[in-house]
Amino acid sequence: MLLFLAFLIGIVAGLRALTAPAAVAWGAALGWFDVSQTPLAFMGYRWTPWIFTLLALVELVTDQLPSTPSRKVPMQFGARLIMGALSGATIGAAGGSLIPGLIAGILGAVAGTLGGAAARAKLASAFRRDPPAAILEDAVAIVGAILIVASV
Repeated sequence: MLLFLAFLIGIVAGLRALTAPAAVAWGAALGWFDVSQTPLAFMGYRWTPWIFTLLALVELVTDQLPSTPSRKVPMQFGARLIMGALSGATIGAAGGSLIPGLIAGILGAVAGTLGGAAARAKLASAFRRDPPAAILEDAVAIVGAILIVASV
């Protein structure tokens, strides 16, 4: 079950790179799961969720800008893979499966990046403009991340 949740949080990272680690850090910091005796203990430190949350909020704003590059360019894609790996590994570490969680997070991030781009393009086409599609994608990422982390 944890590996499935790690995969799902990777999908969230593919949608919004920093929403996934922000949610996972909050879960760890609030004691919803324990990673204190793992290499990812820093995810549960007092300031980690605040830092990731601030970065996630900046990402939500910058995603709306027309100058923001596609999530499929190497730099953006790579960031989503890294955040999916970190988030998935943290969930996996809570159950003693850090490396499998990391792999599941990466696979989820690939699926979320490519699937999210396709879904947003279709939604933007249906809405005849991008902002409503972006806001809907934001909502899916945020609610999904909360539900996933609460399930760990």
